[in-house]
Amino acid sequence: MLMAPPPLLSLSALLLLLAASASDAAAKPVQTQSFLATPLSPERTSAPSELARDDDKDLFADNLAAAEDATASTVRFSVVHRDDFAVDATAAELLAHRLERDGKRASGISAAAAAANATRGGSASGSGGVSAPVVSGLAQGSGEYFTKIGVGTPATPALMVLDTGSDVVWLQCAPCRRCYDQSGPVFDPRRSKSYGALDCAAPLCRRLDSGGCDLRRRACIYQVAYGDGSVTAGDFATETLTFAGGARVARVAVGCGHDNEGLFVAAAGLLGLGRGSLSFPAQISRRYGRSFSYCLVDRTSSATPASSRSSTVTFGSAALASTVASSFTPMVKNPRMETFYYVQLAGISVGGARVPGVANSDLRLDPSSGRGGVIVDSGTSVTRLARPAYSALRDAFRAAAAGLRLSPGGFSLFDTCYDLSGRKVVKVPTVSMHFVGGAEASLPPENYLIPVDSKGTFCFAFAGTDGGVSIIGNIQQQGFRVVFDGDGQRVAFVPKGC
Repeated sequence: MLMAPPPLLSLSALLLLLAASASDAAAKPVQTQSFLATPLSPERTSAPSELARDDDKDLFADNLAAAEDATASTVRFSVVHRDDFAVDATAAELLAHRLERDGKRASGISAAAAAANATRGGSASGSGGVSAPVVSGLAQGSGEYFTKIGVGTPATPALMVLDTGSDVVWLQCAPCRRCYDQSGPVFDPRRSKSYGALDCAAPLCRRLDSGGCDLRRRACIYQVAYGDGSVTAGDFATETLTFAGGARVARVAVGCGHDNEGLFVAAAGLLGLGRGSLSFPAQISRRYGRSFSYCLVDRTSSATPASSRSSTVTFGSAALASTVASSFTPMVKNPRMETFYYVQLAGISVGGARVPGVANSDLRLDPSSGRGGVIVDSGTSVTRLARPAYSALRDAFRAAAAGLRLSPGGFSLFDTCYDLSGRKVVKVPTVSMHFVGGAEASLPPENYLIPVDSKGTFCFAFAGTDGGVSIIGNIQQQGFRVVFDGDGQRVAFVPKGC
């Protein structure tokens, strides 16, 4: 006997099944964690960080017998946030300046990435005997975290910006034709026994994007411009650098800047930690390898902005000591932009559930064009995601945090803020970043909800970008030991690594 198929029954069953699945998904509880809601302090800072002190005789004593250790496999030193050098400023004022710098840096990175295919200008010489120095480096801001090293022999203490988004190491040098105010003495190469000028034809000079040349002196010259309007220019040379504990590294290529201006606050110069051949990790790789790690302390929610909290940056074998294989994700190579540390962000979870709108297609690097991709950057504060991915993340967070009171109007670049006034401990949805290879960064709540005033307003610390490249900023990196294994071409995020 023939039986007619029951299409209506099958459709009904299908609808019931879908409804049951939706009901189960809706019933699944949102994963939360406790957040200590500490507003910004209304007090003004009164004293700079300990690293601002000029008395560093014990730190960089010129004792070669004690300092030189050819068997050492590791160097480490303290790192502080640039806000530690601010005096007579409130936490709200510091945050406003930080976000302003951040916008300029993010725009500069996007512009540099977009221009990666453009041909860089070459050096040119005129009848006056001096060729025009060519911009060497990338157009972004100047970084957020500082450390102190010794430069020259005897060692002159120098407060340096740490920057994973640039390569050239440089500092202000006497005689200054144009210099900004810095903490401590300006380095004078004429007083250093280890200073070595570089000839225009030197291999190190040719590593500059386009090395310039002072034809009269046959001296290699450099220039680096940053997206915030800062610029440095001068002689390109080699020098000995000394670190806390006495480790010395000879013949490091450095820019000796005689013309400098910009927003470097108290810093004497910049220690480029990028991926290029002139970066500090690349230059010391024969002795220490190309691995380094840092842990960044939380500055945004500090109740006392001038407190002397610091973290460390480590170069060498010890940089890998606290990691396991599951913590790593492979670095991605951008053949058109060698400086940046690219990784592949596979997705983001909110409340324990993957956000479906954070698509790989919006975050993937196109190696043929050099466009897109995700970089890890120490000098950008707020994580920027390609606009579609950010919108999906924001909407998922708002839905999961429906019990929190939205603050209308947003704040600065943030479009999702909450009024937590009068509340000390709040349950907030979890947020985790997932990377190719299985690595995961489960963010503490202070890494994605930051205070923006002393009244109890907290904002979701992500933003959208239309610039192509996405950036994992230092607010999201806080508290993690971020490991850049240059030898293994991989990056790790180790929680509670400070």
